Amino acid sequence: MTERTDRREPLPAAQQRVRFVELADRSMTALLAGDLPAAGVTAGVALSEYFVTDRAKWLWRLRLGQMAADPVGARWMVRFAVVGADGSVVGHCGFHGPPDAAGMVEIGYSVAPEFRRRGYARAMLVELLRRAAAEPVVETVRATISPDNAASLATIAGFGFAEVGEQWDDEDGLETIFEVPAGPSASAAD
Repeated sequence: MTERTDRREPLPAAQQRVRFVELADRSMTALLAGDLPAAGVTAGVALSEYFVTDRAKWLWRLRLGQMAADPVGARWMVRFAVVGADGSVVGHCGFHGPPDAAGMVEIGYSVAPEFRRRGYARAMLVELLRRAAAEPVVETVRATISPDNAASLATIAGFGFAEVGEQWDDEDGLETIFEVPAGPSASAAD
């Protein structure tokens, strides 16, 4: 693991800007039921079918279980990534949970197919790194990526992530573990 002071200054800029809308348990429950209008009303944004796919429902189930077990940790979980004046929801992102005992948080992000290859994953990453840097308890940010996921590997390139190992994930298979120190430089990036 690199030292906290080794982070590149400043973070690479994202070409796109995103804002986050917290995904509350009521919205996730509606999404699990396939009720996009109710989920959208609860969240205050219009949602596409992408948010009721089997993969998305798997995530909503997982996060609802985590939130029930640790309601305080819910603020770390999942957010919609929203862009533009029209409030288009381009995907979702967040942390896999609150920081662990060592101050590590793991990021996750997903872009709806119709919005891919436009820089939104990178914009989400920038905002997640800023959020982590703003939290004094966060020491390290982790990303776990399948070795054949070229898009995600390209997304984290240039952000100072170092490969620190591998792991087997029951859902995603083999993943490479990358980490970067959280630090104040993240909040200074534009």
